[in-house]
Amino acid sequence: MGHCDHKHHAPSSVRVFVITISDTRTEANDTGGDLACELLRAAGQELAGRRILRDEPSEIAGQVRALCDPGSADVVITTGGTGLSRRDSTYEAITGLFEKRIDGFGELFRMLSYQEIGSAAMLSRAVAGLRNGTAIFALPGSPAAVRLGLEKLILPELGHLAFEQRR
Repeated sequence: MGHCDHKHHAPSSVRVFVITISDTRTEANDTGGDLACELLRAAGQELAGRRILRDEPSEIAGQVRALCDPGSADVVITTGGTGLSRRDSTYEAITGLFEKRIDGFGELFRMLSYQEIGSAAMLSRAVAGLRNGTAIFALPGSPAAVRLGLEKLILPELGHLAFEQRR
């Protein structure tokens, strides 16, 4: 069965939890998280929940780990904390949880980002992987990065990914 067949048999909706990771974002100014939820709903996905966390590795890892328990969420999308500043720790907190990496996501994200912002794209540590049957995507927090990651990569493959996870 090829990828087209997999997409044909894929679920049309999955449960997605959105986490914004930031020391400064609040419900009032979380533009990246707002956009992620808006794009997911517009694509017919089920929003399982949303949360804003400070950029603290143990809190990030604990929340993502809990969401990977059966019945919690099919997909976890984080926004923020993927850069290189002293406080950016999403990459370190999340990659240690992966049972399988989805290396192509980060590679393609940076390639597409390069087309929009040039060489600064290499500073992104966008990453994805699987834990306990749950897909985890870590995106930068800017609305442009959230839109790029969701529209060009995540949403087109979400059902296919869920199909593969359930096989």
